Amino acid sequence: MFTSLFRRTGRLPAGPAAARSASLDGRDLVLRYGGEPVVHGVSVALEPGRVTALVGPNGSGKSTLLRALSRLHQVDGGRVTLGAPEGAAERDAALLSPREFAREVTLFSQSRPAPQGLTVAEVVAFGRHPYRRGFAGPTAEDTAAVDRAMGVTGVRDMAGRLVGELSGGEMQRVWLAACLAQDTGVVLLDEPTNHLDLRYQFETLDLVRDLVEKHGIAVGIVLHDLDQASRIADTLVLMRAGRVHAAGAPVDVLTAENIGEVYDIRVEAGVDPRTGRLRIDPLGRHLS
Repeated sequence: MFTSLFRRTGRLPAGPAAARSASLDGRDLVLRYGGEPVVHGVSVALEPGRVTALVGPNGSGKSTLLRALSRLHQVDGGRVTLGAPEGAAERDAALLSPREFAREVTLFSQSRPAPQGLTVAEVVAFGRHPYRRGFAGPTAEDTAAVDRAMGVTGVRDMAGRLVGELSGGEMQRVWLAACLAQDTGVVLLDEPTNHLDLRYQFETLDLVRDLVEKHGIAVGIVLHDLDQASRIADTLVLMRAGRVHAAGAPVDVLTAENIGEVYDIRVEAGVDPRTGRLRIDPLGRHLS
């Protein structure tokens, strides 16, 4: 079992994102692929200063739901609304321009090709596109945001390297830096630890907690690893066949009964009295 609590000892450098915290809600969402419904009336609320983790088996609809929240998948029923700091009125996300929406919500997705002929710093600077004006060059704020994002993701030392020379794990961190450079109040991450070795998995999830605890960002994250999800999430949404099977605190959601019903596997689940952390143990023929 992992022992990290996904907390970093260092501090995330201060940036304007702290003042841009917002909320993102999906209400009664119906989503389809090829005319067939794959998400059935699901509601999820992403709140400032909290991590909401979406988990479930392949085909449960969790990544589709995340893409709908980011406006990359058509909503066939229900609506997505975006809140604002200090209790300002919520807005229908569908009515915002792409630039307006991108200044408030960013998505880290799995399927991003590595652009050829560009350096790491140039790719990270893509995150500042929503703030650019015509053909104007980068502002001091743009430069600071890019440098800050490279620093917290550990890619500053490779800023001048061509991205075509990077490993899959290194490229994953570069794209994460580009998302952070976008400086939004809502961050959506679709399996951000894929292709990363163990060290960078933990550093990435520690960084997510930093965004939440030090900057008040609202985070929605899709994860396959239930142990990681239970440690990083404030709220956990367990999905099955396009519906919410259970939602709430990880210890209340990841019970042996819920996991058995959703994943069709026998497990033992409970709080370890020694560590006080949730422990999930599969009960297979050789793993009991």
